[in-house]
Amino acid sequence: MSEFIPKKQHLREVLFHYFILKKSVAETYRLLVDIYGEHAPSKTSCKEWFRRFKSGD
Repeated sequence: MSEFIPKKQHLREVLFHYFILKKSVAETYRLLVDIYGEHAPSKTSCKEWFRRFKSGD
């Protein structure tokens, strides 16, 4: 069975899901690392996306 490698669009949708659930960046990052391992976005990327979601971008 091959390993699932998420596309950027998928990761943004997952990040938005956790943002809507009011998860913190740190908690979201930990969850994504648990789920996607080395394919998870960096903590810096998570912070940037949360900033963009908050600003309505």
